[in-house]
Amino acid sequence: MQEWVGIWFQWVNDWGYPGIIFLMALESSVFPIPSEIVIPPAAYWASQGRYSLWGVILAGTFGSYLGAAATYWAARWLGRPLLLRYGKYVLCPEEKVTRAERWLARYEAGGVFFARLVPVVRHLIGIPTGLVRMPFGMYSVMTITGAALWCAVLAWFGDNLLGDRPELVQDPALMLQILQERSYVVGAFAAVIGLLYVLVMRLTAEPKSLSQ
Repeated sequence: MQEWVGIWFQWVNDWGYPGIIFLMALESSVFPIPSEIVIPPAAYWASQGRYSLWGVILAGTFGSYLGAAATYWAARWLGRPLLLRYGKYVLCPEEKVTRAERWLARYEAGGVFFARLVPVVRHLIGIPTGLVRMPFGMYSVMTITGAALWCAVLAWFGDNLLGDRPELVQDPALMLQILQERSYVVGAFAAVIGLLYVLVMRLTAEPKSLSQ
């Protein structure tokens, strides 16, 4: 995995915006590429004038949406029996599909938004939404909104962290270690997400009937 991290990291360095889009599209599908080694270094290079910070966020969001849309339509076209039979060959075994289905059943449209911020669920949520044929327009809005927020947080994190430690750009494994050590930032982010959760669930909740 460390070798692959180095390869993906180099793709961001060599390919620019297309590399960001490609890797984030894979990250939002069934391939477990960590977005933490895509957006933060790109944000650092943006601070050095190589990219635009907004360009990095938009490229990451666009790539995330492409991967999520492809997963949605693949699941909708293939159907549940075929996915459960062959999903294990693309890192998507039955237990992961079931977990994502439970998440969607509980949180519905708001769950798609928050799924973009949750590890594991993030790259699987397109499967149950495709299986239950959630309206693609609603799925797209929630996916883009959640992906944009996640990319913005990672960009801010990378810009601030790597701005103080530019040598980390040459060592992706050490960069991931430092990111974990700065976990207090993740805690603050989780608090914000909790507030957003309440807001989005209220906005997406089905209205109660007058008889209730």
